[in-house]
Amino acid sequence: MRSKRSRFLLILVVLGICFACLWPSISWYACTSKEDQNLALGSLEKIRDYSRDKASADVKKLFDAANADPDSALAPEYKWLEKVASKNYKDAGEKIADNMSVSVVLNSFSFDSNPEETLTNTIEKRYRERILKNKSYYEKSVKLGLDLSGGMNVIVKADLDAVVAAQEGSEVIVNKDELKKQAMTQAIENLTSRIDRFGLSDPVIRQQGEDRIYIELPGAAEAEQINSIIMGRGILNFRVVDQEATANFNNYYTQNVNNTFDKNGNLINPSIIPEDDEVFGYYKKDEYDLDTLVGYFVLKKEIVIDGQHIKSAEVGSEAYTNRPQVNFVLDSTGAETFDKFTSENIGKSMAIVSDNKIKSVASINERIPGGRVAISGFSIAEAQNLQKVLQTAWLTVPLSIESQQVIGASLGEEAIHQGEMALAIGLAAILVFMLIWYRGAGINAVVAQVLNLYIMFSILSAFNLTVTLSSIAGMVLTIGMAVDANVVIFERIKEELSLGKSRDAAIMAGFDNALWAILDSNITTFIAAIFMVQLGTGTIQGFAVSLAIGVVSSLFTALVVSRLIFDFNTQVLNKKTISIGWRKN
Repeated sequence: MRSKRSRFLLILVVLGICFACLWPSISWYACTSKEDQNLALGSLEKIRDYSRDKASADVKKLFDAANADPDSALAPEYKWLEKVASKNYKDAGEKIADNMSVSVVLNSFSFDSNPEETLTNTIEKRYRERILKNKSYYEKSVKLGLDLSGGMNVIVKADLDAVVAAQEGSEVIVNKDELKKQAMTQAIENLTSRIDRFGLSDPVIRQQGEDRIYIELPGAAEAEQINSIIMGRGILNFRVVDQEATANFNNYYTQNVNNTFDKNGNLINPSIIPEDDEVFGYYKKDEYDLDTLVGYFVLKKEIVIDGQHIKSAEVGSEAYTNRPQVNFVLDSTGAETFDKFTSENIGKSMAIVSDNKIKSVASINERIPGGRVAISGFSIAEAQNLQKVLQTAWLTVPLSIESQQVIGASLGEEAIHQGEMALAIGLAAILVFMLIWYRGAGINAVVAQVLNLYIMFSILSAFNLTVTLSSIAGMVLTIGMAVDANVVIFERIKEELSLGKSRDAAIMAGFDNALWAILDSNITTFIAAIFMVQLGTGTIQGFAVSLAIGVVSSLFTALVVSRLIFDFNTQVLNKKTISIGWRKN
């Protein structure tokens, strides 16, 4: 009896864990609207822009409502602000009003130095957290492959030999294999940054083999746009900061915030800066881990040196203060140019520009000969970000598109329908057969099969695996294999009953006699599936993964779940006979 109780608790624990693993998929596919899914699948830049735009619009609505009728109640969609307002009054030591009208709520933000900005940030945070929560559900859920959802996949080849050849004779090369590894890591980071910047929906970018990068872009995507993104190159250079022009520009900008730049980011009045200068934004990482504008600098158009002269970059620390600093090494041409530049511009500031964004500004305190440069004044996170920017320049990896495939969304929907039909028809046919052929015992097989699929999808969700047509084929095959285990057990039980054994003895002997036959067949199948997972690619790998998962789950349901149902009927319902065929037992 104790072993049966243990099996029951084991099943409950497994089902509970499976539900926890499956919850993100349930939340994403069943509880998230199509509109919210589209928002969550957008790039972080799109999420940021959407959240800020919505927050600004909501603030305007609230102030308009307060101006029209200060005593009016909050609209239902803003009721959540009542709790925020109560907290604001409590933190300020003020009495909390009984009637939370729109004016009372807005006044609760007046304790801050910039009430409107605080309110906007509060509303933006709510939008951001809701969208990022949905995005988290998607990232932890079962994914649909391109053959089901539609989209584009691209395989890009990285010319690692060209990277090594470009560094030949350089003192920074220590290990060619390590250099290739760094180059691949940097290439993947660059592609991720470019694709995310263009607002494409939730791409999958991963290394494939030694020198190939697999890119999967769900949804509609234009081939020419993707090619330009992949083949594009970031531009990094060093320029002198025009400090006087920067001060004048910032004074002008403060007084003309809405009339300084046009919609394309160009100066409306170019005469506000010298002809040989340009204005660039200074960016830092925000709460979305995206570049966010924090100010402007006016730089000289003349480029001191560009990124191709950078040979290496790493994060270190200052000798005496131990504060983080970024060290980078220039080639001989860059070292000579930088030596002359620093000797002529002591006391001035230098900006590092990447993709037309200022990533760092440093003071030139002394002449820097020899091409070894150290820049300090950052936090460790800022130093690591700058290191990545500099690495982008010196580890430029030539990329070429090796293959490209586009699958239309309508074709994907048809594939989903066909896959669902195949799975449903296959499952229904097998279950009907089991109920007809094994009668009451067939119910055990039905329950085991349903739980088998439940466990399979839970495991797929737990490991964030992708469902493709080949995965569905593996599931259909698994259903047949799971039934085969039940068939072996049922036939062994029938043999024991024919010998005149009681229900309890026949069930025990039937499971014992069937155990090794079931384990032999399933273990060999599992080994074959593991080999296909390791050695196969694409559709073969998807098929093998679902097959391997199915083998494990079918063993559990056949040997544990089905056995517990038999024992429950025997010991709790006190049944003396078994409905396991057309012969009376």
